[in-house]
Amino acid sequence: MNKVAGWLSGWESLREVSGYPRSLNARAENHPPRTGFCSNIPFRIPFMFQSLTTNKDAPLKQQIRTLLQQALDSLKQSGALPGDASPTIQIERSRDPAHGDFASNLAMMLAKTAHRKPRDIAEDLMAALPASEHVVKVEIAGPGFINFHLSQRAFQAVVPSILEAGEHYGRSRLGAGKRVQVEFVSANPTGPLHVGHGRGAAYGATVADLLAAMGFEVHREYYVNDAGRQMDILAASVWLRYLELAGEDLPFPVNGYKGDYVWDVAAKLHRENGDRLRHAWSKIASSLPADETDGGDKEKYIDAVITQAKTLLGAKDYRFIFDTGLDYILADIRDDLAHFNVNYEQWFSERSLTESGAVERAIERLEKSGHVYEKEGAKWFRSSDFGDEKDRVLVRDNGQSTYFASDIAYHMDKLERGFEQVIDIWGADHHGYVPRVKAAMQALGDDPDKLDVLLVQFAVLYRGGEKMQMSTRSGQFVTLRQLRKEIGSDAARFFYVMRKCEQHMDFDLDLAKSRSNDNPLYYIQYAHARICSVFRQREEKKLSYDQAAGLQQLARLTEKHEQALLSSLSRYPEVLEAAALNHEPHQLAHYLRELANDYHTYYNAHPFLVEDADLRQARLALIQSVKQVIANGLGLLGVSAPESM
Repeated sequence: MNKVAGWLSGWESLREVSGYPRSLNARAENHPPRTGFCSNIPFRIPFMFQSLTTNKDAPLKQQIRTLLQQALDSLKQSGALPGDASPTIQIERSRDPAHGDFASNLAMMLAKTAHRKPRDIAEDLMAALPASEHVVKVEIAGPGFINFHLSQRAFQAVVPSILEAGEHYGRSRLGAGKRVQVEFVSANPTGPLHVGHGRGAAYGATVADLLAAMGFEVHREYYVNDAGRQMDILAASVWLRYLELAGEDLPFPVNGYKGDYVWDVAAKLHRENGDRLRHAWSKIASSLPADETDGGDKEKYIDAVITQAKTLLGAKDYRFIFDTGLDYILADIRDDLAHFNVNYEQWFSERSLTESGAVERAIERLEKSGHVYEKEGAKWFRSSDFGDEKDRVLVRDNGQSTYFASDIAYHMDKLERGFEQVIDIWGADHHGYVPRVKAAMQALGDDPDKLDVLLVQFAVLYRGGEKMQMSTRSGQFVTLRQLRKEIGSDAARFFYVMRKCEQHMDFDLDLAKSRSNDNPLYYIQYAHARICSVFRQREEKKLSYDQAAGLQQLARLTEKHEQALLSSLSRYPEVLEAAALNHEPHQLAHYLRELANDYHTYYNAHPFLVEDADLRQARLALIQSVKQVIANGLGLLGVSAPESM
């Protein structure tokens, strides 16, 4: 069960339950019925109606869950079932309409506790079920599944629910205001965001928005890596480009940052400071080792360049260059993400952890708990005691704390801020980092289960069937801004979340730009625009539409395409809940594609602007609700719902 879902007693996690048959509505051929019944028919018992106690406006799945919960409570109260029998009530949609609309395995889940046969328990549950105007038949199938057949009125009732709730339809208070922190992107501010970062941005923003739609109090955060060696390499790279602009002739380091943006920062420095920060390359080079081109070590070479920069510039001017590069690139990242419809409550500085003493305090806590030892002048964390493959350095022999020490302090800080769940969204190349962070949390005395780490595979771009090569350090990469300019933010946001985050992703630029039914986003947006077009045509033809009248005529929606649409619309709250709790935005993307298909099929099969006024009102109310759900779903994916295309 997902940990967020785990907080919520009485709510299912919506994952498949181990041991279920392919369908909850087990067919009789798989589970032979009792003696005396035909061998190819599930065992059926007439439904016993009692008083109406469910909220008819609640999602259908929740209505059935409520009915079963009330029946379970009634049996416990009467002594027919043990008082401690409180399983999570699982409800699933039936795959075969012949077996009803929904099914539950509650009776089988109760069998062990009650020491009774599942079918006998199912009979008792059915007898204790409260009545509902939306349920027309309940039957027992196979070893004890309870199948529910709903009335057409039950599905028709979804239309007024959608139109009344509007943009809030499908949202819930499931999260009950529980505080969740979602940290995502957090790319080093050493260059512009590239298409790999884009997937983490789209995924993280959508996960956060889905959780917020379920009532969680979500805090979106970007961890700014404004300290450490990579930032020193950026500062040195900027300074060397500045020296070139000031007239110095020098060989640029093999592993320096070479992108055009480094020239842009250097040009800004030179425009505003002239030659004030200039030093002769001959003086700088005199203390440098051989670089890679001369058979030297490129890492030692760049570290020596950094040392020379700090020595010759002094602490104040070096920090000035460092911050100029940082501020320039961070401003670019902020702007890039804002135009990608990705926003944060907080941009958290790594440097602040050191300046506030949080890193030192975290190390002290680990020392007091006996999980730190010294070796060869360095301080080590015994992470291997908690399942990590080896121990990790916290403080180097030169007295500098490591990035890992900062990360420990950062997660300590997250929990100290009162977040009940912390979600980190990292690149898949960080998979080995997960156990050591959880180990540190456990060593600090915190609950490591409060941390969920979701790993996102980078996207690989294809154009014309050819893979596009990328290298961040060399500056040869496609930026997120370039991607947005080429295919638009809508397509980028949608295509990034079409697959599970841990799955490899081939991003087909040609498909994303195409205006065809093969492009899933185009297909969905076109459905929304098509509905808007129908309403424009209605106005042009001066045909009446009264929503209230349409809702009164929903019984006229008897065509199979209409029933399919109503069933799809009723699924939306369930899809949102599953997508949010399982952190799987692709579920929503796929649902919208299916809903659009149902609409386009309906559009091609039946006219909406018919002479029969009552039928016209009902059909317009139906497609208006489809329009609302598409807009709601696309909005949660960070995508627009155009009125014309």
